[in-house]
Amino acid sequence: MNRRHFLATSAALAASTVIAPSLFAAEKKRDIKKAIMWGTVGVKGNVLEKMKLVKAAGFEGVEPNGGMNREEVVAAMKETGLTAASVCCHTHWAKPLSAPDEATRKVGYTGLVLSLEDAKAYGATSVLLVPGVVNAKVNYEDCFNRCVAEIKKAVPVAKDLGVKIAIENVWNDFVIKPQQAVDLLDAINSEWVGWHFDIGNVGRYSPAEEWIPVIGKRIFKLHIKEYSTKLRDEKGAGAGFGVKFLEGTNNWPAIMAALDKIGYSGWGIAEQGGGGSPEGLKDLSDRMTKIFAS
Repeated sequence: MNRRHFLATSAALAASTVIAPSLFAAEKKRDIKKAIMWGTVGVKGNVLEKMKLVKAAGFEGVEPNGGMNREEVVAAMKETGLTAASVCCHTHWAKPLSAPDEATRKVGYTGLVLSLEDAKAYGATSVLLVPGVVNAKVNYEDCFNRCVAEIKKAVPVAKDLGVKIAIENVWNDFVIKPQQAVDLLDAINSEWVGWHFDIGNVGRYSPAEEWIPVIGKRIFKLHIKEYSTKLRDEKGAGAGFGVKFLEGTNNWPAIMAALDKIGYSGWGIAEQGGGGSPEGLKDLSDRMTKIFAS
């Protein structure tokens, strides 16, 4: 090897030792695992048959509803190897914790406790809870105060079971700004209560990447959902959900960057239309892979 060739080779090797680590960092895979909300699994079949299709589509986990047949769910997860990413409380809409009458609130509370027990049995670490609903009979302040009181009652149960309560932002006219989420969590004041952040649901109000830094590490789980502000403006708020993953106006690179900044890792759970066939489930899974690599 002549001197000129030796020097060129040495320079190339030296450069590679500098460049390679930066390339590796750019290609680092995010620690976000794919799951799917049970209500999004639209294929026909029993619990086991549906879970087999979910697994085949590339998902690692599911989010069962509270109140399902516990033995059937456990058996199906064991056979398929799927993990319970979360459990969705099954009573929070019909029997909200914000209801004016105590009897309704009691049913909602009992449903939350059952969902926490289900989560414990499935190995899930949190329960998704819609905390309350603002409507003609319940104003924002009353909704806030009742939700805080009922959730505080459930905190000892959550702690005893080792399962956290994760409040979700939905279109219930309650918590429509990031700071309102923080205010609610501050009022409850428990490490056992955090947030189940729905990326698509906030699209009606403001970009998801503006919410994530405010709620921060109190985000326990994610619902992955697309939204189109263009369709919202043209056809109404509900029409904004009429798009596939990556075909709406969600700024996924900005959303992922915001999640990186707060150090989020864990589950990303699909709540998105299109899961009514094996092919549809596979498409959801593949698109989520692209989202997480944004």
